[in-house]
Amino acid sequence: MPATRNDLLARFRDLGIETTTRDHPPAYTVEEAQALRGEIPGGHCKNLFLKDDKGAIWLIVCLEEAQVDLKAAPAKIGSRRLSFGRPELLREILGVEPGSVTPFGLINDRERRVNVVLDRSMMAHELLNYHPLENTATTTIRSADLVAFIRACGHEPAIVAVA
Repeated sequence: MPATRNDLLARFRDLGIETTTRDHPPAYTVEEAQALRGEIPGGHCKNLFLKDDKGAIWLIVCLEEAQVDLKAAPAKIGSRRLSFGRPELLREILGVEPGSVTPFGLINDRERRVNVVLDRSMMAHELLNYHPLENTATTTIRSADLVAFIRACGHEPAIVAVA
């Protein structure tokens, strides 16, 4: 059974990570999120759940306005040719539905299958925003705490200029 939003928030507390979560109607796209979020401070982000042609899983996390060229990305991140991961694989590995992709889903990747890439320009923001495993809320976290959370999930994120 994948972790829930409450499980995630409890994990943050256990790790001593302060976050703020604001509820809103469901947001499935960047455009919908922009219309719903109001005045939430920090960098607003998008997440690309990808699979390469050898079956390796990749999660690229970047600012919502970033343009990621999937043909150029492999040379930057050390992957093979990339394509979007299927919804079934997303559910299996990160435990979230399409439209709710988030680095917080790494809490569910107990087999450590995901290669995590954080865009360098995103990491320049002190505060970052992601869905807390569901697209009906936005959670604000410090960028340094995001890295600490990812490491606590057993992943070592690469910080790369991908966009």
